[in-house]
Amino acid sequence: MEKKHFIQEINITDSLMNRINELISHYPEDKRKSALLPVLHEVQDAHDNWLSTELMDKVAEIIHVLPIEVYEVVSFYTMYNQKPVGKYMFEFCQTSPCCLNGTEDLMDYTCEKLGVTQGEITADGLFEVKGVECLGACGYAPMMQLGDFYKEHLTEEKIDQLIIDCKDGKVILQDK
Repeated sequence: MEKKHFIQEINITDSLMNRINELISHYPEDKRKSALLPVLHEVQDAHDNWLSTELMDKVAEIIHVLPIEVYEVVSFYTMYNQKPVGKYMFEFCQTSPCCLNGTEDLMDYTCEKLGVTQGEITADGLFEVKGVECLGACGYAPMMQLGDFYKEHLTEEKIDQLIIDCKDGKVILQDK
């Protein structure tokens, strides 16, 4: 299967560069790579919540690492997106405690409700449903992450309300 290449405008503003430099300054000069995860978060937030290969190359240049080192991190962690995503990404935990409590059925329900399959964006660009590895909230299963926030003890009714609230612009995605 051929991987589709998405085009992204790279816009490293002065404000973003200042934030990146601030993050890098928290580490010794010979340990700049330690800033990679927080820098990727900042850069992704500033670029419609995804990172193109070209943008990852730019981050590598800024951090002074090889591009492959950035690709390895981005491809390993589900919190980094390598393609455009829906504004509201429902990231369902798919590990044992959540699965035992019905997360797979809730994912199917959500996909059916939105008219998409996992990883597909709704036609209006608002929603995407994605399965991810452990989110570390086993006691609140089934659960998902929406933006920076956890949605816990999920039910079909809670999913319905979340979809309505997202469509009405009532859902805050970032804790900043």
